[in-house]
Amino acid sequence: MIRLLNPCSIWDRLDTVPEVGDGRTAALLTALTCEDNAPFAVRHFRPLPGEIAGRLSIDTQSSSAAGPSGTVERGFDVDQTNRSVVVGERVVVKWLTPPAPFPQPAPDVFAHLTSAGFTATATPYASVSRRGADGTEVLVALVTAYLPEARDGWEWCVDEAAAGRTGFAADLGVLAAGLHAAMATPSPTFPDPVRHAVPVPAPAKGSWWLRADEALREALALTGGEDGDWLAERSGALRAGLAPLAAPAGAGAETAGTPLIRVHGDLHVGQVLRWRDGYAVIDFDGNPTVTGADPFQPAARDLAQLTTSLEHVGQVAIRRRDAPGPMIAEWAATARAVLQEAYLERLTALGHAALLDRSLLGAFEIEQECRELVYAARHLPRWRYAPMGVLRSQYP
Repeated sequence: MIRLLNPCSIWDRLDTVPEVGDGRTAALLTALTCEDNAPFAVRHFRPLPGEIAGRLSIDTQSSSAAGPSGTVERGFDVDQTNRSVVVGERVVVKWLTPPAPFPQPAPDVFAHLTSAGFTATATPYASVSRRGADGTEVLVALVTAYLPEARDGWEWCVDEAAAGRTGFAADLGVLAAGLHAAMATPSPTFPDPVRHAVPVPAPAKGSWWLRADEALREALALTGGEDGDWLAERSGALRAGLAPLAAPAGAGAETAGTPLIRVHGDLHVGQVLRWRDGYAVIDFDGNPTVTGADPFQPAARDLAQLTTSLEHVGQVAIRRRDAPGPMIAEWAATARAVLQEAYLERLTALGHAALLDRSLLGAFEIEQECRELVYAARHLPRWRYAPMGVLRSQYP
């Protein structure tokens, strides 16, 4: 028998992150429309699906794993930094563990993409934040649609690589172009979404060149053993490859006039789900290896990271699927070309061809490989083989 409770009572029970099945995640969805939720704040993007809202119209005992009409909670069968709970097979609540201090990009990006009509993502419904006694605000949870039969790119794209298929790459290019065109569309959240780079001396804090050079220096410092020796021997060639991030003439100023938009910031194949109805880009939380970066960046930064991730997929296929190296090299070269051609074609069709400065792609790719090495050294040592495999193939 369902016991009737105050649906807003969940706010008093969020002193800890909910566990899968304890009923608090389903109860949160019930309380999203409550007017009095202090010290929490809810930002709405789209209404919850009608059937979920109907099921959750009555709160249940906090000890129950299911709400009305079987709104069962379950977790994901994959390792995640945060805790995601699926409710009623229609909604996902991502609890940030721990809650992340603002500023956080995801809520504003969700609001903007909703206004711009971008739908190739998990539909955003709401964000939940909390303000502490000292006035500090933290992001507690993000509420989005559940995408049935979804697999991330580290699964489905590795399958494509092992099979030698590249047709998907055009879809990725179209997806990325659509995202960038949407980010370049004015909205109430971002009324001035396109800016232009101004001259900044290359050694100056925040310059693209300095950011990339610091990534290279850090990769050199953190990569040991034979890989570290190999990297050090080629550091001059790698640093020379960063030159396009500074003006070719004069005092090393950034290339003035390059269009800047709010980029995804961590756009790799793992952020692209292939699900029942197509593809969706997710996780607008920024690059975990970069702090304090200006969110307005060249579109080429996203495209470079997405492109390099295809190379990493190839390395995964070699290591885990015993795919032949020469076959993967050909596959990666073709997939890269198809992706970038489809991206530019779609971006042009959407009237935003000027967003892409192709001269920056190579330098941003080098920076990204360095960041992959930094990530491996700090968080996932076994990942080092992927960026090293790519670099060894490009700098024999």
